[in-house]
Amino acid sequence: MGLKKRCITRDLKWGVPVPHEKYSDKVFYVWFDAPIGYISITASYTRDWEKWWKNPENVELFQFMGKDNVPFHTVMFPSTLLGTGQNWTLMKTISVTEYLNYEAGKFSKSKGIGVFGNDAKDTNIPVEVWRYYLLTNRPEVSDTLFTWSDLQAKLNTELLNNLGNYVNRVLSFIAKPEGQGYNSIIPTVPDDVSGDSHDPTNKFANKVAAYLEQYIEAMEKVKLKQGLKIAMSISGEGNAYLQDTEFWRLYKQNQSLCSLVMKTAAGIVFKQLNLSVETHLSLSDDKGDLDRARRPWDLLSAGHKIGTPKPLFRELKDEEVEFFRKKFEGSQADRIIRAEAEAAENVAEQLKKTKVSGPLFAADGNGKKKSAAKSSAESSNKTKNKTAAEPDITITRLDIRVGLIKKAEKHPDADSLYVEQIDVGEEQTRTVVSGLVKYIPLDEMQNRKVCVLCNLKPATMRGIKSQAMVLAASNLDHTKVELVEPPSSASVGERITFPGHEGDPDELLNPKKKVWETLQVDLQTNEKLEACFKNIPLTTSAGICTVSSISNGSIR
Repeated sequence: MGLKKRCITRDLKWGVPVPHEKYSDKVFYVWFDAPIGYISITASYTRDWEKWWKNPENVELFQFMGKDNVPFHTVMFPSTLLGTGQNWTLMKTISVTEYLNYEAGKFSKSKGIGVFGNDAKDTNIPVEVWRYYLLTNRPEVSDTLFTWSDLQAKLNTELLNNLGNYVNRVLSFIAKPEGQGYNSIIPTVPDDVSGDSHDPTNKFANKVAAYLEQYIEAMEKVKLKQGLKIAMSISGEGNAYLQDTEFWRLYKQNQSLCSLVMKTAAGIVFKQLNLSVETHLSLSDDKGDLDRARRPWDLLSAGHKIGTPKPLFRELKDEEVEFFRKKFEGSQADRIIRAEAEAAENVAEQLKKTKVSGPLFAADGNGKKKSAAKSSAESSNKTKNKTAAEPDITITRLDIRVGLIKKAEKHPDADSLYVEQIDVGEEQTRTVVSGLVKYIPLDEMQNRKVCVLCNLKPATMRGIKSQAMVLAASNLDHTKVELVEPPSSASVGERITFPGHEGDPDELLNPKKKVWETLQVDLQTNEKLEACFKNIPLTTSAGICTVSSISNGSIR
């Protein structure tokens, strides 16, 4: 539209007065006045403020803002600076975002709709999680949407299962006592072992170096979302490196090579390494940091003692997400009304509990008298019945059985799906649809024993009703999937158990109660390749269920 005339005053009683006698009844328009604050804030911080603001030959000015503030920073503020005739540092790059919307609508400060700083703090979700989510969801090209379920998914899959898992696997192994690990000491790599000559380590280092160059390029262009995605890819490569090298086996079979692998793997982990400020990697080319980063086995000194490993992130469960969604729905005014109503209910409940004595008799629904003790007992029974109707979510509620695939073929209407007929010890086989085509060849799906979850609600998948689910394990980036297998001598139809847990399964899991979803996050393979629930193996009468090669994988 070209340049337009813009008023720089407003007829308001509040604001910064215009220092001119003809305009004493006016104040400056806030976006004319506010950017000058960037300079005055710097001047309040240091007397050397001109090193930044009057040094265009040596200083580059980057600005970040929402799209509605662009005209003020690209036209009005630079015009103000140019108009003084002084040698100001002018903006080099502006990074503008579109709008971040909330669930089904828009964030609104005036209406109090959305999650704001104080709300985020009250959730006790770590600040790193909020920073990560907002950057990965940064609306750089178009409007994006904040949803609680998306926050949960990114925390649980990307931060917890990818980055957090990598850091914890590496440092926990190094922290193990001598004979099991390295007693928290970065190991020494013998002179005859080199990262350049060990093919998996060399390939890993080359991938890290390539990502590093892409990361720097993205950040120089202020593509923050892309930069973060690239950085996260490094932990994905790290997890693949650990799987490929099978460090837990190397420790027993080739200590020298294992030392190289763990020293390399630890080289791309930082916060829990107990490093001094002087050894902090800044990615400064002038200091040679980039060359060091291309050789991750040289980043840490042998003999350095690491800090105490601990999980970086905690899983965000479905019930927490639902709680936050309800808590922050509507406007802040709505929330106040709800809070007052809940407070009134709590007071009423407290008053009931604080009665010292009650009547010996109470009236029933027909106005007849009955003893208060009997009334209390009936109330107690109702509570027990309600509890019985809503049992705790425990692993025994899952009906997992040994199954035998009698026949498997490709789905007629879906390239990625198999359709299997599986014997689970019933009169008829069950039809099961599985998304395993790109992971397991069709001939390997025939006549093999599998673990089958039998009490999920049937679901129609591309026109075919699936009556159960075959359990499989996947690595962290889901590039590799393997079936969970019972021992070959296990009986078809027998129920898989979890030692120490007793109970009958639900006839059919209620999908609204999220029983499977709640339990699934704790179904994983361990380093012995055993399928486990919270470290308790899936067990048959013939032994433990296992996978072929995926350790620390997720089972679903």
